Amino acid sequence: MTKAHVLGYPRIGAKRELTFALEKYWRGAIGAAELEQVAAQIRLANWREQADAGLDWVSVGDFSLYDHVLDTSLLFGTIPSRFGVAKFDADSELDIYFRMARGRACVGDAKETYACEMTKWFDTNYHYLKPEIGPEQQFSLHPRRLLSQVKQALASGFTPKPVLLGPLSFLWLAKTSVEFDRLNLLPNLVPVYQELLQQLRELGVEWVQIDEPVLVLNLPKAWQQAYETVYDQLSAGNPKLMLTTYFEALGDNLTLAANLPVAGLHIDCVRAPDQLEDILPHTPPYKILSLGLVDGRNIWRSDFDHALSLLRQAKDLLGQRLWVGSSCSLLHSPVDLAGETQLDPELFCWLGFAKQKLGEVKLLAIALSDGEEAVANAFAEQRSALAARKRSTLVVNKQIRAAVAEIPDQALRRQNGFNKRAALQRQRLKLPLWPTTTIGSFPQTDSIRRTRSQYRSRQIDDDQYQTAMQQEIANTIAQQEQLGLDVLVHGEAERNDMVEYFGEFLQGIAVTLNGWVQSYGSRCVKPPIIYGDIVRDKPMTVKWAQYAQSLSTKPVKGMLTGPVTILQWSFVRNDQDRSQTCRQIAFALRQEVLDLESAGITIIQVDEPALREGLPLHRDDWDAYLKWAVDAFKLATCGVQDATQIHTHMCYAEFNDILRHIAALDADVITLETSRSRMELLQAFHDYEYPNDIGPGVYDIHSPRTPAVSEMITLLAKAARSIPAQRLWVNPDCGLKTRSWPEVEAALKNMVSAAKQLRATAMPKVSALLE
Repeated sequence: MTKAHVLGYPRIGAKRELTFALEKYWRGAIGAAELEQVAAQIRLANWREQADAGLDWVSVGDFSLYDHVLDTSLLFGTIPSRFGVAKFDADSELDIYFRMARGRACVGDAKETYACEMTKWFDTNYHYLKPEIGPEQQFSLHPRRLLSQVKQALASGFTPKPVLLGPLSFLWLAKTSVEFDRLNLLPNLVPVYQELLQQLRELGVEWVQIDEPVLVLNLPKAWQQAYETVYDQLSAGNPKLMLTTYFEALGDNLTLAANLPVAGLHIDCVRAPDQLEDILPHTPPYKILSLGLVDGRNIWRSDFDHALSLLRQAKDLLGQRLWVGSSCSLLHSPVDLAGETQLDPELFCWLGFAKQKLGEVKLLAIALSDGEEAVANAFAEQRSALAARKRSTLVVNKQIRAAVAEIPDQALRRQNGFNKRAALQRQRLKLPLWPTTTIGSFPQTDSIRRTRSQYRSRQIDDDQYQTAMQQEIANTIAQQEQLGLDVLVHGEAERNDMVEYFGEFLQGIAVTLNGWVQSYGSRCVKPPIIYGDIVRDKPMTVKWAQYAQSLSTKPVKGMLTGPVTILQWSFVRNDQDRSQTCRQIAFALRQEVLDLESAGITIIQVDEPALREGLPLHRDDWDAYLKWAVDAFKLATCGVQDATQIHTHMCYAEFNDILRHIAALDADVITLETSRSRMELLQAFHDYEYPNDIGPGVYDIHSPRTPAVSEMITLLAKAARSIPAQRLWVNPDCGLKTRSWPEVEAALKNMVSAAKQLRATAMPKVSALLE
């Protein structure tokens, strides 16, 4: 019988139980025991789902209270010194963990400091916390949490497959404050992994999943060579290792991965089906090959015929040495399709969430082992759904396709260069040096959520809803005026999410009721489903921006999410090239931008935090992606007059290697997340001589701590070493929707004070602050 497994399962719970438990714990409403009880219940439910679907193992260790990379940091004692850890035991572990994640453990925590740096997990919208290592790093094993989960699974009658992040991926993804060869840490790190594997073996664990996703990247020769040495040591006398890769083809690392001394190798045959033909001749006769054939990243039903053809191709050479699984962890999928009662019935039949994907994995395993006739009805239903999608009238809009095809090159260029535009904008806006602003959203209070819920359920009508939202906007404008901000925002009270909101307006996109996916920690999003051609048939934001501007003589930014980010943070149709879908979104946004300008909005921000995230994992594919991604942003923004100022925002990603492409966006102002990295990113902008205005984030909105005025001044003074002061803006790292009003008011008050002090301080004195 072909073995069936998945690489991981959603952690948040069927009804976001983890989200609510975490937030209660952080505000002191429940204790650690209650939080751990909720976590145990979610794990148990996840294992039961996998077992009931007929999988041969349940994934253990894929669950996390915040982030699995942070879990690995604690597992191996990688705790930065600023957290002041004198001892590491069961009593202190949770507090250390959340201080690393958030800057402080819970309400009233006196040991707060800045949190670990956060960035994107490869090309997904999941955020991981970077391990922090140095040349003298020592590792130690702290396996209590993982071992207790394995014991919980065994005691509940399940067969566990523990999941570990591999040592080379762990080091590759880490952050270093000084340059050194991090491979020099392997002699210290590998023995700790060996010790953990031995303890798992003593518990009776047969298979361990060890994730090495960096094997799909372009690795230096030294890193490639390190793999064989490391896995020679880890495979000796320990549980069998299933080494997993995902998100892309192995490329230049294919032969290396195939010949590593591990019992099994998993490859992603959804993102890269062609690699199967290449790897089969290189698979040693002792090794099991696991094929990821059910998409862990998207929500479309699997093409069983295509998947089964690949399985049969592999079985001809491998026989019983073949497993079938998900392409990657199902972490990136919503939990269960069953609750989506408001989707178009036609669209509903094309979809499968995490729970449904478990069944798909098992059906493929049965079809390969017992023959297709054993699952004939299921295969027939799947074929019918795929065929219906191909012929559906929901998918194609000939008019929008023609309009997008006829866009001239001139539409991708502003009328004049930045210097001329900047002079016109300064004259029009009359902003001070170091102008202050925010990224867009303000706190999403219980009152706001309740009003939106009442409107969705038709408990209040259109007029009542508009009146309530206008009151929220008026309050937000008044608060910003009182704080002394220079450029205001309307606060986005009407928006549930920066992508989902636009999905509710654009034809060709559907939104779900409960399609939640973890972004980081307790933060979950509901990615829209792009199923057809994109059409904007009415304004989406204009009335709110226009109303907000009517309340102030200061400029109020119009706020839009950019085309690449809407694409990247949605579940995207897989029946046409992503570049074409992105161009359609950009065309729709261009109409919105021009309507905002016509309504008197002088500053328009088009956020593109996912620009770097969407970068292909193989460097050979970068230029093609960046060409259409940059063109999409320019299509959306370049129709405005020179005096209209275009902003964009980017966060939680590494931008150093695509700076010239960021400059090619030709946004008048770019705001960036830089506080957790202590402004390190700006050195790259200095070296490149970035030509336009920059707003480096001066405080971390994902942490509840309020940084002091002196801390912000120090960061801005450091920024002024890389960017001329006349081109610097002052702003938080990101939007403020997840914070409370008291936290926001305290932080923004300090931020405005910092800007005012800098305006009054001669630059030599500012520089002296850093000495």
